[in-house]
Amino acid sequence: MADPQPNANSTGSSNGDLDRLLQRIDGLISGGAEKNATTAGGSRAYSESAARPVDRGDSMAVHSEKKATDFTPKLGNLTGDRDEPFIPRVPDSLEEAGLSEAMVEGLIIRFLMARGEGAGRAIAEQVKLPFLMIEPILNRLKYEQLTAYRGANSVNDYVHVLTEQGRERARQLNLRTTYYGAAPVPLSQYCEAVKCQSVESQNPRRDQLLQAFRDLLVDRKMLAKLGPAINSGRGMFLFGYPGNGKTSIAERVTLAFGKYIWIPRALLIEGEIMRLYDPLMHQPAVKEKEAGLLDVSGIDSRWVRIKRPTIIAGGELTMEMLEAQHDPKSNISESPLQLKSNCGVLVIDDFGRQKMRVDELLNRWIVPLEKRYDFLNMNGGLKTQVPFDQLVVFSTNLQPKDLVDDAFLRRIPYKIEVENPSEAAFRKLFEIMCPIVGIPHEAKAVDYLIEKHYKPKGRPFRNCQPRDLLFQVRNYCLYHDEPLVLKPEYIDFACDTYFSIM
Repeated sequence: MADPQPNANSTGSSNGDLDRLLQRIDGLISGGAEKNATTAGGSRAYSESAARPVDRGDSMAVHSEKKATDFTPKLGNLTGDRDEPFIPRVPDSLEEAGLSEAMVEGLIIRFLMARGEGAGRAIAEQVKLPFLMIEPILNRLKYEQLTAYRGANSVNDYVHVLTEQGRERARQLNLRTTYYGAAPVPLSQYCEAVKCQSVESQNPRRDQLLQAFRDLLVDRKMLAKLGPAINSGRGMFLFGYPGNGKTSIAERVTLAFGKYIWIPRALLIEGEIMRLYDPLMHQPAVKEKEAGLLDVSGIDSRWVRIKRPTIIAGGELTMEMLEAQHDPKSNISESPLQLKSNCGVLVIDDFGRQKMRVDELLNRWIVPLEKRYDFLNMNGGLKTQVPFDQLVVFSTNLQPKDLVDDAFLRRIPYKIEVENPSEAAFRKLFEIMCPIVGIPHEAKAVDYLIEKHYKPKGRPFRNCQPRDLLFQVRNYCLYHDEPLVLKPEYIDFACDTYFSIM
């Protein structure tokens, strides 16, 4: 749509023309510029239903053509880029956003109640919606005398405050929930986004696996077993003696998949708001803005671009962490671990040593692991189906057959033993770790270590030991103000303290 032009028969722009021009500028600033609603540019027509399954055949065709294609008018674009297969676009209306005016009105009123006042664009930034989308709501709140103007922040932007009537409305709304963050994304739209970014559709190849493990010394036979397991995107057991790098391997599995995904800051599920983005578990990856003064990228700010998540739960894992956690004071729910790890990797470290019983965990996940969806108990009493789309890695020092029954083992198709390193690999680890620790590598010192402290005692090699022993030597030298070298007496000291009860 062309920009509004002054009336040729008048000496200047009318007030209406000026208002439309200012609104156009507001839309560009807030990322809400009008978009071409036609499909003439070659974009596919999709069902209006937000819950329609992804057409995998068409999706693969889009990827092979390596060009951006509209995925759904209400959600975003498929990019054809393995590292970032999906980008959410800013909605054109509240209907496309899957939101009601009442929902957005509640966010605005609760925000003003908590902050005291806010300019129109500051409110838009808070709820992560374009200013042009919330401006009619702000005008209606002013008309209904729920808000008043305290002043003008800039042209066509006012500082809003609640009236006494507005504060009473805020107190009523706070009884339902105190949430006033980013506007939530409907669960149905999130489900479609998970399908676009699923680990099952990544299918990493051997070169990508080698790149992911480039900083680890992993046996080629081990990589040959890991490759198909990671490619499946489903689940595996890593078992073996402690200290051989099971956790390190599990942490690097995610690097074999694409780099980035987009997740909502919050979800709207059965009328309840559930926080999904967790800065303690998710690592944001800010997307660079397009060149120019105005950001016209058209990305929906309700979503966050993050690195594919790797979430690790160890002995602290409890059943409560696998369910929606509702705060009765704020009436805000927190999403469980498996939902936060969607499109990434979930590592159950030290499996078998959790506070919860092993059979409780297995019974909780035996169906999701096979069906790829889970059910959450919401605060209102409803059970809601959500995606269960991650590679689940069970890492344990125990034998899997001693922990679980055959029915569960069948649902974890890959069981991979992480074996002790060979003597040659053990020596290679010293070559790798010495420069990292800052100690010159000496082959004769490693010979001394093996001949005195390993072979006579029948002590097995472990992948963690070169690093641990070198740090022991380093700390000894620093304490005694000695040069960082591998002397026999330093090695003896390190072994005496490290292996004293092993």
